[in-house]
Amino acid sequence: MNILERAKAPTPKFFKILRSIGLALLGISGSIVAAPVVFPAAVVTAAGYVAVAGGVISAISQITVDDEILKQVQDDKLENLNKARDGN
Repeated sequence: MNILERAKAPTPKFFKILRSIGLALLGISGSIVAAPVVFPAAVVTAAGYVAVAGGVISAISQITVDDEILKQVQDDKLENLNKARDGN
């Protein structure tokens, strides 16, 4: 299974939630880094680290595959391949 197939495959519920949290961290930290207001250097540095962590969490969560659902989908596809074309 290549990376594109993994990204398109069904994701478990826990990792969907984790992906959303990672994207939220990425968005919040990105807005802090790009803000026109002057923040202390430590805050901007920490926001940069949080942005990286949020991106990694989101990427890893997206390529996690739910094997049970994937197997059901693949079995359904195989069943459809073995059926007659006229629908009988």
